[in-house]
Amino acid sequence: MIDVAIVGAGPAGAWAAYSLATRGARVTVIDPSHPREKPCGGGVTGRALALIAPGLAEDSVPACCIRSARFVDSTTGASASVQLERSAAESQPDLIVASRAQFDGALLAAARQAGVDVRASRVTDLALENGGFRIETRAGVLRAARVIGADGANSLVRRRVARPFRRDQLSIATGFFAHGVSSDEIVIEFVADPPGYIWSFPRPDHLAIGICAQADAGVSADTLRQVTAAWIEKTGLARGARLQPYSWPIPSLSARDFDDLELGGPRWCLVGDAAGLVDPITREGIFFALASGQWAAETLAATSDPTMYASRVRDEAIPELARAARVRSVFFTPAFIALMMDALQQSEAVRAVMADLVSGRQPYATLKWRLLRTFEVGLAWRYVAQALHHGGHGGCGGKSRVEQI
Repeated sequence: MIDVAIVGAGPAGAWAAYSLATRGARVTVIDPSHPREKPCGGGVTGRALALIAPGLAEDSVPACCIRSARFVDSTTGASASVQLERSAAESQPDLIVASRAQFDGALLAAARQAGVDVRASRVTDLALENGGFRIETRAGVLRAARVIGADGANSLVRRRVARPFRRDQLSIATGFFAHGVSSDEIVIEFVADPPGYIWSFPRPDHLAIGICAQADAGVSADTLRQVTAAWIEKTGLARGARLQPYSWPIPSLSARDFDDLELGGPRWCLVGDAAGLVDPITREGIFFALASGQWAAETLAATSDPTMYASRVRDEAIPELARAARVRSVFFTPAFIALMMDALQQSEAVRAVMADLVSGRQPYATLKWRLLRTFEVGLAWRYVAQALHHGGHGGCGGKSRVEQI
């Protein structure tokens, strides 16, 4: 019997496998198609790079080191750029953007080198049986003492051991890979309808361009792709490129959803997108995928009780993600976007905070207090007190938007 079977070989599954194997566990990863390109921005923050540094050399994955992020207000056309430069004292860049096929492949190669058995097959069913799991695949039946579900937003493991995500708990990311063009700048244009943003993330040989909307927002993936295509034409960012369309579901939970999140049970736990560990504002999930994979590995290497893993996620990830969920309803309103753009244009200190948000160094928990502490008083009050208070009270025990943050 296998010690741990991991369903899914993306960042969460591959890093969990590596972390377990280096602790002496017999691990099998089951996935029919990884490594593969995935329709996301592909941004890997400095804190994510630091997490995987023991198993993955910094230069082992071809990537674009991002020099700046340009923010645009689609309503007014206002724009501001934020520099994302690595300082001489830092060992990791603020942000890189990699091909997901290459990044995921490097993590999977590290897992193989650590002794992980990787099987290219699809899991068709699994169930608790005789003190472990019976795992049915297209290549045959496996048995494992414990299972980690790392198989994404539509996780089969989640469907069998917990509850699948509802439609209102998902977003649809859609857009195009623009082959043959690249850059060292990410572009983020905020839009109010549907609330969110259009992005352009440069990878070594293409741009990943897309938009994201809640799955229950009443906007189809085809309509969203048309919006993205019109934006590409307007900006000229991908002129002459070959456009390859994509769509992909992403967990996008509310604060209440995070309170009730199912993360583990008898002999099983969920990591990454399968656990719902995605920032509801940015939809960034790579850091939380890697972190949750490592936490699951550390827990299962020390004990057979996955509840300890769930407790760690609730202590170290859920507060941050729940804060983002509470802020989301305000963040993409035209009034807040206009104030944020004004602040970015006027204040170097605001741009520094935004740089840290983009790179993953600035948590939502201390955002308000850093704004008040570091910004000039007038601008800080205008940016925080007015913008984050916009929208009134309600939904969180009568607290103002500032208090919620």
